[in-house]
Amino acid sequence: MVNQSIGVFGATSLVGKRLLPLLIQNGWEVTAFSRQKIDSEFIPTTSAIKWCSLESLRENQLNFNFDQKIPYWFYLAPIWTLPAYFDFLSKQMVKKIIVLSSTSIFTKVTSSDTSEIKIAKKLEEGEANLRNWAERHEINWIILRPTLIYGYGQDRNVCEIARFIQRFHFFPLLGNANGLRQPIHADDVAAACYAAFLSQQVTNRVYNISGNELIAYRDMVERIFVALDKSPILLKIPYWFFQLAIKLLKPFPRYSKWSIAMVERMGRDLVFDHSEASRDFGFMPRAFKLGKEDIPL
Repeated sequence: MVNQSIGVFGATSLVGKRLLPLLIQNGWEVTAFSRQKIDSEFIPTTSAIKWCSLESLRENQLNFNFDQKIPYWFYLAPIWTLPAYFDFLSKQMVKKIIVLSSTSIFTKVTSSDTSEIKIAKKLEEGEANLRNWAERHEINWIILRPTLIYGYGQDRNVCEIARFIQRFHFFPLLGNANGLRQPIHADDVAAACYAAFLSQQVTNRVYNISGNELIAYRDMVERIFVALDKSPILLKIPYWFFQLAIKLLKPFPRYSKWSIAMVERMGRDLVFDHSEASRDFGFMPRAFKLGKEDIPL
């Protein structure tokens, strides 16, 4: 594949910030879509990145022109927002697109929280819409479904736990909280996106991608304590107390998205095999290991 122009939606997302340097290092000219241009330690200041306003694109897709067509794309924003840009992408004569979904399509569909069920359905509809559109236009597509993403103090998973610990100096658990997890580092998600894109044999497929370690929820929390240089203090809390606490915390913006369904999953295994991704495009994730850079300040 000859290096040329490539486009990235969700360029300032956690995975986007890790993918852009990888693309630049490999000689790609990147057109990056974001709500605003940012200057970050994770995104090099370079003429190889052309920043474009997402708002401008939304307002005037069909008249949004580049000097040349962009045949290859990564879509790292929520997959259910992708149909809004189908006309624009079709105009670009897309050849191949890599799209992020989530294993939440499976884990949240039976949730006790209706908002989580809606997310699972939106993921399902987003994947179906992509497949239908891409197949109509003979576009090669790949969907990657990562598990729990963490890294660089910017995720919504490990960081939420870390912030709770920093504030309250303990962490509450329901029962033994032995449900298995496979946290995946943002760098490994970005690497999987690029590897899947480069593979000439991988087309029109969906892959689950997960971290290379099965770890119990309580053990994951203990490692977060250690990364914070704190002795783990884990308290078993009864279900009714969780219900009360979440009800009291809900009005505060910081905890508005917390739900009892999150608590219920502490004891459930959320395990996804990534052997197909390893076989087809060499996916090699790391074990769950937190560095200082992975913990929010």
